[in-house]
Amino acid sequence: MPECRRVMEERTLPPGGMKQVVVRDRRVLVVNLNGAFHVVSDTCTHTGCRLSKGKLEGTVVFCPCHAAKFDVTTGAVLAPPAEIALEVFPVKVEGGAVWVAA
Repeated sequence: MPECRRVMEERTLPPGGMKQVVVRDRRVLVVNLNGAFHVVSDTCTHTGCRLSKGKLEGTVVFCPCHAAKFDVTTGAVLAPPAEIALEVFPVKVEGGAVWVAA
């Protein structure tokens, strides 16, 4: 795994929650799915809107601008108008903290 950066305490993001953090000048979206953390780009690949301003339902994040849908576990596009998948970043939880390689 590439060098990781500590981005938050695990307890600060409840299950079903998502939050934008910045890692080395990159906006990423941290998602807690029942204790399993996932990290994807926070930028919609359609028009660049912030996904952290959207809605999370299960493993699907909805872009607030044009309703594109992405799977936060794989980055896959689930509904247009987006056509390009999100970048997915390695994440680990260790010592009560969330670490991201971005």
